[in-house]
Amino acid sequence: MRDAGLDEAIRAAGGVGALAQKIGISQPSVSNWSRVPAERVVGVEAVTGIPRATLRPDLYGTQGDIDEVDAARAHQYALLALLLARAPDAATLARLATLRGDASPLGLAYAALAEAAAGANAERVEREFFNLFIGLGRGELMPYGSYYQSGFLYERPLARLREDLLRFGIERSEGNCEPEDHAATLCEIMSGLASGKLPAPAGADRELFEKHLTPWLGRFFADLENAKEADFYRQVGALGRLFVDIESEAFALPS
Repeated sequence: MRDAGLDEAIRAAGGVGALAQKIGISQPSVSNWSRVPAERVVGVEAVTGIPRATLRPDLYGTQGDIDEVDAARAHQYALLALLLARAPDAATLARLATLRGDASPLGLAYAALAEAAAGANAERVEREFFNLFIGLGRGELMPYGSYYQSGFLYERPLARLREDLLRFGIERSEGNCEPEDHAATLCEIMSGLASGKLPAPAGADRELFEKHLTPWLGRFFADLENAKEADFYRQVGALGRLFVDIESEAFALPS
């Protein structure tokens, strides 16, 4: 029997199949859920608009336990993970178009992303995503830490990442066939660490960021910002590059 939070998410998405498609897993996987798995809460929230406290009140019912800054960080990482994992559909673009910014550099980046989403067409963005990250043979960009650091996939940087994830007790989520050093997967993990939904030792987010994101993720976002095929995703690259810079500066401060 499904719980109320999962039922609400399915209704908001337009059915079990639609929810599965939006978060990039198989329909049978969602059909077998009795509630939204902890590792899927942020993604389901992002594509349905149902608050995580509604989806999993046992995990997020007491929001006061989460620092306001960490909650904002978790949201930012979740947004980047969503946009790097798959092309946004029309409903997601409509929600992105409602984002509001302020006069800060990050706020201006949010406003630019909202403007890009408002003027985007879902089919064109899907083609753009394909050309950037998939392609015929390969896309314009390779969003993998191992590739950026060694020039090849499945090399030592990925092995080192897997060793640390095992030490932290973080396992690959169901339905994710990408290696763990995919930019979307790393952003999803960082979101889980910042929000506390992934239990891990204190300081795990800092260690993961400094060892496995700092060496390459900023360069990837800069490349995305300047990619030939990028239109909507140019603003995703700008937002990601700026956010990585902010995280780097924050982690560089004395504890």
